[in-house]
Amino acid sequence: MKRRQLMLGGAAALAALAGAGVAWWQTSAPNQAAGTGGPEGVPGPFWAQIFDTPDGARLALASFSGKPLLVNFWATWCPPCIEELPLLDRFYQENKSKSWQVVGLAVDQPAAVRTWLQHKPLSFPVAMAGFAGTELSKSLGNLSGGLPFTVVFGVSGQLLHRRSGKVSPEDLAQWAQLG
Repeated sequence: MKRRQLMLGGAAALAALAGAGVAWWQTSAPNQAAGTGGPEGVPGPFWAQIFDTPDGARLALASFSGKPLLVNFWATWCPPCIEELPLLDRFYQENKSKSWQVVGLAVDQPAAVRTWLQHKPLSFPVAMAGFAGTELSKSLGNLSGGLPFTVVFGVSGQLLHRRSGKVSPEDLAQWAQLG
């Protein structure tokens, strides 16, 4: 009986350690390239992406290079996403004069995003990643593919931070210091 308890306790400790390691990896800066052709930690095709906006215009990620950039993957059907969007909008308003850019990539249907934005407009650009946005977020380190997911890029395009789940004011204050 005692041996069984020790084994179960050891297995639980090992699982907790593995979970902590995955959480640390997801929220820390990358330590290896996640593809070829791009800056450290960024898949080469990322900066070549061009998305449609909800109103039908085109938005090229390459147009944001050379400035600090926060990219947020979100959806209208995701309560934590909707809760954090005003915080991200405030971050953009407070930091755009410091060259910060924010882009929202909606993993959603265009009609739903257009309707939502009519009621809750955002001052930063929003583009339609569609459901393929889940794969793009996974290529940036979103292991589960869950939403919301946020990544922060430095001036030279390197991936500096990633956050699975809702961002906090503390996250944004830390990231603002990078620009």
